Amino acid sequence: MSQAAVTPTATPALFSFPPQAKVGRVVAKKKIYERGSVGSKLRDKFVAQVEQITWAYKLAPETINLPARGSVVEIQIFDIALKTAELDEDILRAIDRVIPLPIIFQLHHEQRTCMVATFKRPSEADASKWVIDGYFAGNWLSVDSPREPMPVALDLQGLYGQLLRWLLPNQARPDESLHEQLVRLDRLRSLYSDCAKLDARLHKEKQFNRKVVLNAQLREVQNEIAELSA
Repeated sequence: MSQAAVTPTATPALFSFPPQAKVGRVVAKKKIYERGSVGSKLRDKFVAQVEQITWAYKLAPETINLPARGSVVEIQIFDIALKTAELDEDILRAIDRVIPLPIIFQLHHEQRTCMVATFKRPSEADASKWVIDGYFAGNWLSVDSPREPMPVALDLQGLYGQLLRWLLPNQARPDESLHEQLVRLDRLRSLYSDCAKLDARLHKEKQFNRKVVLNAQLREVQNEIAELSA
C-alpha cells in the first residue's frame, strides 16, 4: 500500500475468519469498471497493480451468528493479490464505491499480507450514498504469521468498530467513540502535513524575520500534534 495513502498501525494484526463465513469468489475487475464508471487512467492502475480480487468472507448474521445493527448488516472481507507492493488508494475507493457495505481488505504480495480499511458509513444527507474516509493499514506480515481470533462483539456494528480500531495508529482515549477517534486522527493527518510543509519552508527561508514567524507557526502545530497524540 502506498505510504502516502495510509498510516501503518503500531499493532500488527491479521485475523482468522470463521470457515463458515468463507465465500472464495473471484470478483471480475470488469464489473468494477462498469459499475463504478472507472476512467481509463484508473483502469490502467488496476491493470498495473492488481492481479486478482477475491470476495473472501461474508460476516453476516447467518454466517457468524451476530445480529445486524444500525447500518452494518454485513461486513465483507476482500482479498487483493497485488502485482507490486504499491497500491493506489483510488483503487480501494473504486471498490468501496460500488459495494454498499463495509469492507475489510487483505492485500497480498510476495508471501506477505496487510490489512487495510476505511470507516465507511451511509451519508446523513443521502442514505443511498456512502461516506468513505481515509484508509488505515496494518503492517505487512508474513502469510505464515499467527492470526488473531476475531474481536469479541455483541453485534456486527460492534465487530466492525473493533476491526477498524485494530488498524488505527493511535489508541482510543477513555470513553472516546470510534467517530471521535477518527476525527482526531484526521486532524492529526492534516497537522503532520502542515508540519512537513512548514519545515520545508523553514529550511528554504533566508530572511531571519520570516524564519522567526515560521518557527513560531511550526511550534504551534507541533504542540497541537503532541496534545492530540497523547
